[in-house]
Amino acid sequence: MRSVIALLILPLLAACQSQNPYQAESLPMPPAPPGAASTFDRSAYPAPPRDYGRYRTWSWDAGRPPSGAAWLNGEQLADSVSAGLDQYGLRPAQNGSGDLLVNARLTQETRLRQYQDDAGAYYGGGPWGRHYGAWGSTPIVRTYEEKVAVVRLELIDPRDRQVVWSGSGEALAGKDQSAQAEAMRAAIRAALNGYPPH
Repeated sequence: MRSVIALLILPLLAACQSQNPYQAESLPMPPAPPGAASTFDRSAYPAPPRDYGRYRTWSWDAGRPPSGAAWLNGEQLADSVSAGLDQYGLRPAQNGSGDLLVNARLTQETRLRQYQDDAGAYYGGGPWGRHYGAWGSTPIVRTYEEKVAVVRLELIDPRDRQVVWSGSGEALAGKDQSAQAEAMRAAIRAALNGYPPH
């Protein structure tokens, strides 16, 4: 038996001793493209960290305040955005362009919400204190629509036109004008939540 196993292993050992058909070879590097020595490739290096502490003032991008929506005018939106930015130490620029340019957009959108209601029933009973029966439960999923106020904000560095912060927030739209204004303020707070990034 051992001799049979040895005879089977011998061809495998002989195969391991054969020459490797794959040979390593090196090719010369291709020449650098023209102008490579004088061109700085910014994409090859990470961007320097942005100093958010130097942003102290802001102005509307292109000098245009937001237009608002049909249910809330642009002046109310502009005042609420200004109050929201003020909470983060950003003040409106008095002369010329600020350290940041601001874009703000307000929309009212419809969201589909679902909630599950577990309806159940117990069947059974019994005489003399003995109880028997069964419990059953059937989940009922209800879907409804609700209107939300959505605010989208962009803060842009005017030096390189890079967006340094963008955020959106939403809040349940109110039934009357004061409730809608409060929903817009809540959406602005949500859009600015986490500014400045760490």
